[in-house]
Amino acid sequence: MTKLYDDPAAFSDDLLAGFLDLYADRVVGVPGGVVRATETRPGKVAVVVGGGSGHYPAFCGVIGPGFADGAVVGNIFTSPSTRDAVAVGRAAAGDAGLLFSTGNYAGDVLNFSLAQQQLQRAGVDTRVVFVTDDIASAPAEEIDKRRGIAGDFVVFKIAGAAAEAGYDLDGVERVARHANDRTRTMGVAFAGCTLPGADSPLFDVPAGQMGVGLGIHGEPGIAEADLPSAAELARILVDKVLTEAPTDDTHRIGVILNGLGATKYEELFVVWRTAAHLLRDAGYTLVDPEVGELVTSLDMAGCSLTVAFLDRRDSGIPQGSGHHCRRGLPTNRQHRDDDRCDHDDRVCGVTALRRRGIGRADRHGRCP
Repeated sequence: MTKLYDDPAAFSDDLLAGFLDLYADRVVGVPGGVVRATETRPGKVAVVVGGGSGHYPAFCGVIGPGFADGAVVGNIFTSPSTRDAVAVGRAAAGDAGLLFSTGNYAGDVLNFSLAQQQLQRAGVDTRVVFVTDDIASAPAEEIDKRRGIAGDFVVFKIAGAAAEAGYDLDGVERVARHANDRTRTMGVAFAGCTLPGADSPLFDVPAGQMGVGLGIHGEPGIAEADLPSAAELARILVDKVLTEAPTDDTHRIGVILNGLGATKYEELFVVWRTAAHLLRDAGYTLVDPEVGELVTSLDMAGCSLTVAFLDRRDSGIPQGSGHHCRRGLPTNRQHRDDDRCDHDDRVCGVTALRRRGIGRADRHGRCP
């Protein structure tokens, strides 16, 4: 249950005020959301992400070099308005155009599409990419109906890294769409989430059960199953995601095991122990995997597995400005002395956070 609040109706505004105070050296508030404290440099495409509150660090927590230039912030589990998206987009955009990206939900699709149209009419070349990684929400032949869940993080990062590296607007849109096409997620829930001020969760999971195929806005799963052991859960998630692996010669994957808000990191590590083993046994090389809370759902207990199937589509990365290429997409992280940089061994830009050796500040985009 969400226990700490003042006025439940002002929860989103209050959390954003605290966030802006804490990171005042890196972000500033604008009507409708947050942008970087520094203006978008000339020639750089602006990437603006967004959605409802309740998913931290998505969406305002991914602003910074190599990631997003701004975030449109709605109320809890509610799409931001068109006006808010226009305001944040206008504040973030420079002279090279703007890319919006958000999950594929009806309200977000409507409001960000209208914002795109308004900004286009105002002279800001604007594109929009909706994330559709959730394999449980629609069959593969209806992928355009799928929701965006933890795969949001992959697409946002890819778009932000490409923009930081100097891709033009067509290029940023292209790699964002390609990342979305090659990213799949499956999630489960052990308990529902509770809105601030509410006395019961948005849905219940029976004792000894789990919800399979959850959403991140309090939607229940599409089915219930017996609560498995950590190893059994890892096998379920891996098997489900790999059923949609591409048929090309992909052998490298970016992976996120995402906690939804109330599942301990220690529990996630136990699940990861088996998931990593299964993915490697399936013939994949894991590139900069992440385990932790990246796209949450208030206090929901549960987790999801996201796999981004990597390829060489964008091996020709513009060099300079301190952003290096390994193989694939650009990264906002400098190579350490012990990193190999042969453009064949590692893939860059899949995830923004490698918490190993990186402090809290880097969650918001500072290169270590």
